Amino acid sequence: MRRIVFFGDSLTAGHGLQNPSVESYPALIKDKLQQENLLYEVINAGMSGDTSSGGLSRLDYWISQPVDVFILELGINDILRGLPLSSIHRNLDTLLQKVRRKYPQCKIIVMGMEVPGYANVARLEEFTSIYRRLAEAHNATLVPFFLEGVAGIKQMNLNDGLHPSKKGYDVIATKVWPVIRGVLETA
Repeated sequence: MRRIVFFGDSLTAGHGLQNPSVESYPALIKDKLQQENLLYEVINAGMSGDTSSGGLSRLDYWISQPVDVFILELGINDILRGLPLSSIHRNLDTLLQKVRRKYPQCKIIVMGMEVPGYANVARLEEFTSIYRRLAEAHNATLVPFFLEGVAGIKQMNLNDGLHPSKKGYDVIATKVWPVIRGVLETA
């Protein structure tokens, strides 16, 4: 069976949801795959609080078995912690290089991020461009803003205002599914 690895932080893990195994966006994408009779094993390799360096350090475990599609969603915790933009880019670039070296035919999707409005980031454009540059460098598909239609909308988020609610994940899954579906057609 072909494998899709969703690799990210709390946004991938489904932090704060009552039942992430059925409410997170990887779980919702799994439902869509089943509805279309597409046989893929879906792996939710999300880890709450993860950073780009943390992701890099745990990557080998998640790519120890064949990966057909690798979906990356990392970096927002780095920027919220004030880590240098160059480190974020370097870590994510190294991570994608490792995936590509091990599985040259693997399709890669990069989930772009934007900085929350309350964050004090002088180089906002440079941060958001990291994802576009990664997608270009690794011949990956880019979703420009993973949280589009959810970020900053109270009813789409948990009380912390940072993590999507089930309703928010429904929006995310609906928006990213056509991209993922398109990539699967070429896999």
